[in-house]
Amino acid sequence: MGQMLRVGVSTSALVVLAGGILYLQQSRNSIANYQRFNEVPAAYETVHGILVGVRHLDAQSLIGLGILLLIATPICRVIFGVVGFSLLRDRFYAVISAIVLIILLFSFSAGR
Repeated sequence: MGQMLRVGVSTSALVVLAGGILYLQQSRNSIANYQRFNEVPAAYETVHGILVGVRHLDAQSLIGLGILLLIATPICRVIFGVVGFSLLRDRFYAVISAIVLIILLFSFSAGR
């Protein structure tokens, strides 16, 4: 499980780094305006919008994908725990992991 967390965090860091480099390359000739705050476009607020932006090599979407990967890493670890403990026939920890997974999924679905 530790290896899964390391791979997930490393992958998300590399995706965010690639998005950051692409962002700096795409915006090198623009001048920053700190007088006014610009809202995040609606396309970056949904998973579908982020994936569409990644398909078009949009730097901010690539950074968003890295953050989504970082969020998905502990969720995958809990799913792996449910499956692993179930295969080991350890009901107690399988039930605890399933409860944690239900809480995680509920908190993400009720977040908006």
